[in-house]
Amino acid sequence: MAPKKSTIVLNVEQFIHDIEERPAIWNRNFHCNKAFLEQMWDELSSTHKLPSEVYVLDDGAEVDLDLGNYERFLDITLHRDNNITTGKIYKMVIEKERKGDYLGQTVQVVPHITNAIQEWVARVAEKPVKGSSKPQVCIVELGGTIGDIEGMPFVEAFRQFQFRVKRENFCLAHVSLVPLPKATGEPKTKPTQSSVRELRGCGLSPDLIVCRSEKPIGVEVKEKISNFCHVDPDQVICIHDLSSIYHVPLLMEQNGVIEFLNERLKLNIDMSQRTKCLQHWRDLARRTETIRREVNIAIVGKYTKFADSYASVVKAVQHAALAVNRKANLVFIESCLLEHDTLQREPSKYHKEWQKLCESNGILVPGGFGARGMEGKIRACQWARENKRPFLGICLGLQAAVIEFARNVANLKDANSTEINPDTAHPLVIDMPEHHKGQMGGTMRLGKRRTVFADKPSTIRQLYGNPKTVDERHRHRYEVNPEYVSQLESYGMNFVGTDVDQNRMEIIELSNHPYFVATQYHPEYLSRPLKPSPPFLGLILAAEDRLQNYIERGCRLSPRQLSDASSDEDESVNGVSHSFAALKLQGNKKCTSTSTCTSTDNQCEPLNGLVNGNINGLNANDHTLDNDHDGACGGSRSD
Repeated sequence: MAPKKSTIVLNVEQFIHDIEERPAIWNRNFHCNKAFLEQMWDELSSTHKLPSEVYVLDDGAEVDLDLGNYERFLDITLHRDNNITTGKIYKMVIEKERKGDYLGQTVQVVPHITNAIQEWVARVAEKPVKGSSKPQVCIVELGGTIGDIEGMPFVEAFRQFQFRVKRENFCLAHVSLVPLPKATGEPKTKPTQSSVRELRGCGLSPDLIVCRSEKPIGVEVKEKISNFCHVDPDQVICIHDLSSIYHVPLLMEQNGVIEFLNERLKLNIDMSQRTKCLQHWRDLARRTETIRREVNIAIVGKYTKFADSYASVVKAVQHAALAVNRKANLVFIESCLLEHDTLQREPSKYHKEWQKLCESNGILVPGGFGARGMEGKIRACQWARENKRPFLGICLGLQAAVIEFARNVANLKDANSTEINPDTAHPLVIDMPEHHKGQMGGTMRLGKRRTVFADKPSTIRQLYGNPKTVDERHRHRYEVNPEYVSQLESYGMNFVGTDVDQNRMEIIELSNHPYFVATQYHPEYLSRPLKPSPPFLGLILAAEDRLQNYIERGCRLSPRQLSDASSDEDESVNGVSHSFAALKLQGNKKCTSTSTCTSTDNQCEPLNGLVNGNINGLNANDHTLDNDHDGACGGSRSD
């Protein structure tokens, strides 16, 4: 019998050793081979067994990618306590029991675990996520599938929680898939009926049923779900697949979600401000439909087989492209295929990957770990530098750029990172003093850190709005060796940003290059749909050959840059909202350009947060940020 594809082998190295020691037993009992296991082990180890991105919060918490989606859409700042896991709850309960808080009682799922979950939610709901004001609404995602054993303590906790906070303070939205079999073309509601019945059997009755479907479903289907799931037809919200995710909030608004929540939770929202509040978001969604021109950005990485590995990087590129009315065409290039070894083994793949790289308008090298594909990233950095192609390096991308420059410009031929070659003669990149070798979890430099700009000309500083410092999120174990900084600067590599102690190199920039910038931090974590990150915005503008004009205008987008017109078309733009005509993508208040500023009070208008109006701490008539130190482009700044 052939082996099942879903078989999981633990301790593969030991298993391979056993195979070599006992080949007869192996050949008799299994239809597999050593080469297959070695290949599987290589794939697992090379990808760190993490197919999706690790998202980092301001306080250094490494969390699921979902929290990144919440931060981007809501334009808020979450904390480690916003991520509730079973492990955290059980650890908290065990620590309480060890301290004697339960007075010798036997610790049980009910009431101790369920009470701990409720206390956690009640505590986190009080923490500000934007500014210093207390949130009005706390959204809790109860992940997984109803009926799964690992989620049942949480289901029971919220069954109790609804009585603890009273009905007017508790609203449950149940998300269910409505499949549409191609054979019949008829939406099937049985899965939704079954999941709602299971949920109600656990003591929770949904107030809203959100139906996900491939295509729009008709009124008769909504009425059927309403009839069998004990909700009003207006409480069945249908969200079908859309051309852009930015249309989803607008579709929910059209389905009356705002009115329902306003009445159900007694929020007292002023409905007269609704149209103005969502105007910027409508403009963003509309632009995703009308964009004609594309900009090709090559992402050179080692995890390109997994769609979510560079999710935040992809979103940040899209945010920056949309800001200048361009569609980002992302070209994923596996860095291993750019190396000389691939030319010998698979010349066809080698030339195909290099062709994709050469045809791109801009090159982005994101972060990562390990030696695999490192030489390919270094070669990509070299090609971008020598051919004047716009380049952005992030974390490991900065380290690759520094190593390449040291080898090919500063003549340090053996330059390398100690992560790749511990015995290198020129350790350009070294591990940090606080890095504990052998202990991988939580030993990196994580969370928001301050970067101080050097007192020298800098394109990236101008993109941020000429602040003295900027705060961005980090996630790395290795850094540029400060002993080589002066030598590299003598050859033309500018270290324009350091940490507050000036020991760690945070930003590099090359002179005499259209745009060659690399950051040790991860600017993609603070990019927002309406507030693109400055390094990414610079990459897109440079790829479109519009960066210099943008800087000369005081880092404001001209009508032509906001349009989808080609460079030889007329300056006038049709179909673009006037609110974007003088778009200012930075959070600084003073115009840094010598050109005439369009603002009447000599202030460049920043692009506000998610919406205008009295939402997220912004007033409809106030175009400045609540906090003067909060940058509007990802990263907090201070003058």
